[in-house]
Amino acid sequence: MDLLLELKEIHKRTPSKILLVVLDGVGGLPREPGGPTELAAARTPNLDRLAAESALGLFTPVAPGIAPGSGPGHLAIFGYDPLKYRVGRGVLSALGLGVPLGPDDVAVRGNFATLNPDGTVKDRRAGRPPTEENRRVLAKLKAAISTIEDVRVELYTESEHRFALVLRGPGLGDRVTDTDPQVAGVPPRKAEPEDPADAGSAKTARILNRFAELAREVLKDEPVINGVLLRGASKRPDFPSLAEVAGLAPAAIASYPMYRGVAELVGMEALPLEEDEDDPDRPQAKLRALRAHWRAHDFFYLHFKKTDSKGEDGDFEGKVERIELFDRLLPELLALAPDVLLITGDHSTPAVYRAHSWHPVPVLLKGPYLRADAARRFTEDEAARGSLGSLLGPVLLPLMLAQAGKLQKYGA
Repeated sequence: MDLLLELKEIHKRTPSKILLVVLDGVGGLPREPGGPTELAAARTPNLDRLAAESALGLFTPVAPGIAPGSGPGHLAIFGYDPLKYRVGRGVLSALGLGVPLGPDDVAVRGNFATLNPDGTVKDRRAGRPPTEENRRVLAKLKAAISTIEDVRVELYTESEHRFALVLRGPGLGDRVTDTDPQVAGVPPRKAEPEDPADAGSAKTARILNRFAELAREVLKDEPVINGVLLRGASKRPDFPSLAEVAGLAPAAIASYPMYRGVAELVGMEALPLEEDEDDPDRPQAKLRALRAHWRAHDFFYLHFKKTDSKGEDGDFEGKVERIELFDRLLPELLALAPDVLLITGDHSTPAVYRAHSWHPVPVLLKGPYLRADAARRFTEDEAARGSLGSLLGPVLLPLMLAQAGKLQKYGA
C-alpha cells in the first residue's frame, strides 16, 4: 500500500504548524561496552525537559538491517516509501544547487578523494577541504573537460569534498553502478551498467569511467585532491508533492545542497540562508530564516548536518558537541510554539562505525494529543521504552499530520 495515496484522500487544511527537525545521523553506539552513546554522553538539559513531556520511539527508515543513504532516509521521514520512490544522490545534489535537469539528463554525485601512488583510496573525502578549495580544483577540471564523446559535461561545487556532475547528451541511461568503493585501501571501482544489454546505461558508465581517468590526469600534481569517486547516477523522477498528498505549504531550511534537493523533489520551498564562514552548517542563519518565514508556511523541515559529519569522521566528542549545540538552540525553536514538533534523524551514524548504520534512530514527538512518556532524557535507551514503539518506514508524516489535526477519519 502506498500511504501517500491514502493521505491524499483524508487530509484537510488547518492553520496549525508542524516543525520537523532532522539531526542528521544522530543515532549512535557506545565507545565501550556499557558506555554511553553520543546522545547519552551529551549534556542536553533542554532536550531532556522536552522528552519528559513528549512521546518517544525508535524509527527504522527502510527495513531492519538496512543502512539508509541520506536520500532514502529523508524520503521515509517525509512520508515517501523509499523502496518505491527511488532517486539517485546525483539528482538531489543537482536540484539543491539549482541546476535545471531535463528528462534525458543524468546527474551524479562526486567526491574529491586522495589516492595513493598505487591507485588505492587513501581518503574518500580528501580531508574535507574548504569549499573554496573545492571551487579552485573544480575550475581546473572544468577547463580541461567539457565534453566526452557527444555528451556535455557540467561540474558544480556542492560543499567541502562534494561536487555534482551533470551529463547532457543523447542516449544516456542511469542504471549505473558507483565507482566509490565506500572504504579506503582499495582502488576505485569501474562504473558498470546494471544490465549489460542496456545500451544507454553502458554509454553513461563509459563516460563516467573516462571522466575519472581524465580527472586523475588533470589533478596528478595536486598534493591532496588527486582523484574523484562517483555515485548516485540518476535522472530526475516525478514524485507527487506534499501539497498534493497532504495539503501542506512546506518549507525547507538546510544549508547543504543535497538536503535542499530532496526537499525540492517533494515540493518544499527551499528558504534562502545567509552565509556563515565560521560554521558551514549555519545554525544561527537557519533560526533567523525559520523566524522570518514562520507565518508563510505550515510545515517546516529544519536540517542540521554536522552530527552526521562528526560520526563519519569517527569523532565521538565532536558529535557530542554538535548535539549539545543543538540543545542550546532548542529554546529558540520552542519559543515559536509549533503545534507539533518532531525531532529525529534520517539514519544513525555511530562514531565507532564511521558510516551510516542500520540501527534505529530515536524519535521525539510533541503535540497536543499524545500520551507523554515522562522520559528522563532523549536517548536511544529511553526511546526504546517510549510509547511510540518501533516505527518502520514512512509513518512519521501521518503521525505529525494527526497531531496537527490535519487528517480526517479513514473509512466509514
